[in-house]
Parts: sequence; C-alpha cells; structure tokens
Amino acid sequence: MVKKIYQKTKSILFADPKILYKEEYNLANKSFYFQGDNQKAVLLIHGWTSTAYELRRLGMYLNEKGYTAFGPMLSGHGTVPRDLENVCWEDWMRDGLSAYKELKKSHKKVYLAGTSIGGSLSIMLAKNKPEIAGLILMATPYKIKYEKIVVGLARFLSFFKKYNKKFYPPTFGVSTTLTRVISYQTYPIKSALESFKLIKIARREISKIKQPVLIMQSLSDHIVTKKSLEEIYQKIGSSRKKKKYIKRAYHTFISDIKNENVFKDIADFLDEN
Repeated sequence: MVKKIYQKTKSILFADPKILYKEEYNLANKSFYFQGDNQKAVLLIHGWTSTAYELRRLGMYLNEKGYTAFGPMLSGHGTVPRDLENVCWEDWMRDGLSAYKELKKSHKKVYLAGTSIGGSLSIMLAKNKPEIAGLILMATPYKIKYEKIVVGLARFLSFFKKYNKKFYPPTFGVSTTLTRVISYQTYPIKSALESFKLIKIARREISKIKQPVLIMQSLSDHIVTKKSLEEIYQKIGSSRKKKKYIKRAYHTFISDIKNENVFKDIADFLDEN
C-alpha cells in the first residue's frame, strides 16, 4: 500500500503513519540517517521515553527536499525503561553534540529540530554552538502544567518507588497513536526528574538563542502549559521567529500528524533561513 503511494506521489507526505509503521516496525528503536544533496543537514532530536522513529517520517520528507536528515537515539531509549535509570540530562546533551559534530564535518549548514525535551536539548545546543543555522522547536516545554506540584510529587514518590505509569487524556491519547506505540509506557521517576532539570535550565538560557526559530505546539497539549509557545516566542533572543499552533493533536504531534502543512511549514522555514 505504502509503496504504491510512494510510486504514485513520489513523496512520504501522503503516507499514512500507521500503515508506514506496519512496514517499518523493526526500525522503531533505530537511529536513521538519510544523505541529502544540498550541503544542508537537519539534526532531529526525539523526546523523552520515545525513539528517533517519531521523527523518521519528517526526516524522510526533508530528505526528499535535498536535506540530510539525522535522527540519533538518545541514551537509555529504545530498549527497556530501566536503561534510563542512571542516565542524566548531560548524557543526552553529549549525544546531541556528538551527532551535531558528525553532521558539521560534511555540511555547510546544520539545523536542529527537536520535539518535547528534544526541543529543550536543541535550545542548549544552539546556545553552545552559535553557528547552528536555525531551530525548529516542537512541543517544547517552557513550563510543565502544574510544574511545582508535579515535580514535588515526583520527588516525594521517588522515596517509595522507582517507576511510574504515563497518563494520557482519553481524547488524544488513544492506544493506537504512534507516540504511545513506540515509547516507554512506564518510566523511572529519577529520569523524569532529569528531564525537569533540563527544562528548567533550557528555560533559563532561552534569551541567549539568536538563531532563526520556528516554534510549534498543539492547542490540546496536556503536558506543557498553554502559554509555553508564547513564552518561548517572547523570551527567545532570535530576531527571526515564527510560531504555529496545531489543532487536535497529541503533545508530541509530529509522529501522528497527517496535516501536510506542518511538514511543508518546516521545509519552508528551512529554505527561508
């Protein structure tokens, strides 16, 4: 089915993500690297407890546009939840930096595209590497909903148990979404606290970002505050910035989205900058 779509349209844009996953399920916990031909590369950084696969379809689309697309796996992901237990946010930073350096060796421009804490990592990398050409921040938390309560509760619970289960809203968190299929459904509380540390540090550093930025967030995001996009937009140091809200989509919308305008807006942003 998907192959027929490819042959007819010659674009990943029209492939149904669920049908595509059925053919690619063996790639769900793998990094990806698609070589482009325009001397420009995009480093795609996945979210916490997920895998690079959530950005694979976007990477394939950008590769069709000439870009090299690299989606590495972050430490502790794509195996079993216990592998996150002793991973700190600095380990994820090292993963991102290593991937960036690899791309920089053979590309004139390198952009970052991160979803959820992948966006937070992108902010930190862009602060440390001003030569990065631009940022695409998707579902990036400025703050978590009820952050003080959630973090305080996580710290309290960590004294009594190691793991917790995820919560999904009934409307947008159905079990068939790729976001749920490819990610851990239980997680070490210790790792959740590491992600909170990263969010807090990225929030503090956001005014130092000067690169062009595209910021995207779902209007139905149940993880980050509704004002996260606006907070980032107002406080980021970039002079060239755009924002876009996504309707009726889960927090990390990019793996399940069927709205081709999202992919097109990302490609347009890269071409413009």
